[in-house]
Amino acid sequence: MDQNFQDKTHVVIIGAGFGGLETAKTLANKGVRVSVIDKHNHHLFQPLLYQVATAALTAAEIASPIRHILRKAKNVAVYMNKIVAVDTDKKIVRARSGREFTYDYLVLATGARHSYFGRDEWAKYAPGLKSIEDAREIRKRVLTAFEKAEMEDDPEQRRAWLNFVVVGAGPTGVELAGAISELAHYTLREDFEHIQPSDARIMLVDAGPKVLERFNDKLSAKAVDHLETLGVEILTNSMVKDMDDTSVTLNEEKIPTRTIIWAAGVQASRAGQWLGVETDRMGRIPVDDNLCVKDHAEIYAIGDTACYTPGGTEQSLPGIAPVAKQMGEYVGKDILRRVENRRRTSFKYKDLGTMATIGRNRAIADLRGFRLSGFPGWILWCVAHVYFLVGFRNRLLVCLQWFFSYMTYHRGVRLIIGESGIPEEEEDESKK
Repeated sequence: MDQNFQDKTHVVIIGAGFGGLETAKTLANKGVRVSVIDKHNHHLFQPLLYQVATAALTAAEIASPIRHILRKAKNVAVYMNKIVAVDTDKKIVRARSGREFTYDYLVLATGARHSYFGRDEWAKYAPGLKSIEDAREIRKRVLTAFEKAEMEDDPEQRRAWLNFVVVGAGPTGVELAGAISELAHYTLREDFEHIQPSDARIMLVDAGPKVLERFNDKLSAKAVDHLETLGVEILTNSMVKDMDDTSVTLNEEKIPTRTIIWAAGVQASRAGQWLGVETDRMGRIPVDDNLCVKDHAEIYAIGDTACYTPGGTEQSLPGIAPVAKQMGEYVGKDILRRVENRRRTSFKYKDLGTMATIGRNRAIADLRGFRLSGFPGWILWCVAHVYFLVGFRNRLLVCLQWFFSYMTYHRGVRLIIGESGIPEEEEDESKK
C-alpha cells in the first residue's frame, strides 16, 4: 500500500463476497485506507457453485484471487486471515493469528453458513453448499453413489445408492435437483454396464407448501413442471424428522438413501456475537437506513450479515447477490460522504428481479413483473450470470464449457477426488 495513505481514515472490510468486494471497489484509489480481510484468498461466484457440485464447471472458472481483483487499488491491502473478535470500545478487530486491526469504519460482510435448525449433527450426512470445499464434497458423493450402485448386487442397496434427496426447494435446491437429474439422464447414460443412471430417484423436499417460495405462483408452477419433466420428484409439506448415513425420515416415512444434500436454510455468521448485539432468528444484525448497527454508527453490516427492512415493507431484504452488491456500493459511497463531510442519503434497494435455472433450456425469471420461463428464461439466466462473473477469463471459460455441454450433453469435471469410500486395503491391492 502507498505510504501516503497510512495516515488516512482506515476502513476495515471483513469478507470479500459480493458485498465486501463491492465496498472495496467503490473505495479503490479514494482518500481512505482500506484493509480487506477474508479467510480465503479468493472471491467466489456462489450462484454458479452448484455447477461445480454437479461436474459442469471447475472451481477455477467461478473464483478469482482477491488480490488480483483489487490489484489496481493502491489504497487497498488484502489479508487472508480469520476474524475471531471485535472490540467496539477500542475499535479493534482481532484475527485468529493474533494480529489486530484498528479501524475508523468497520464493514461486516461476513456472509452466511448452513443452518440445520438445531440439528447440527446432520451436517456430516447432508452437506450444504456455501464454499468450493462443499461443492467438491457434494460432487464426490453424487459421483461415488453411481459407482457404488454399479458394484452393488443387492437390489435394495443399489436402490438406496440411486436415491438422491435434496432438502430445500429454494433456488439452490431447485438448481441442484435439476442438475443431478440431467447428470443421470444424459451425461452418465452410457457410462455404466450394470445400472441405468436414469433409474436414479431424485427427490426435492421442502417443509413448505410450494417450490421457490419467493417467486410468483405461476412461475413456481412452471418450475414444478420443468422439474417433473426432468424426472425430479417434488415432495412439499415434507418435514425432515431424522437422518443418518443410510436413510432420511420425511414426516413418518423412512427413505433409504446414501446421498442427502442440504439446501434448506442458512444462518448468518457470528458477527453479531462479536459485537454483542441482538440479532434476528437467523443471526443477522438489524441495521438502520444507512446500514449502520444500532449504537455503533461507525460499523456497517451488509449482505447476509444484515437484517434490513425497507420503510413501508414488512419483509427484510433477501440474502442474494444483487442485494449485497448494492449494499456494498452504498456503504462505500456513504463512508466517502462522511469522510468528506457531505450530506448522507438513505439506502434504497433497486429490485432487478429474481431468477432460477432448472436444467438445460429451462429457467424462470421475474424481472419486476416481467416474467419469463422455459428457453427464453434460460437464455436470460445465462447472460446475466456470465455478465456478473468477475474477470474476462472466467466469462470466456464458462461460455466455452456451457457451449460444449449444450452441444454434447457432457460434463467435463467428473473426477472423484479425495476418499472414495473404498477401504484402504482394497486401494493398496489395486495398486499392486
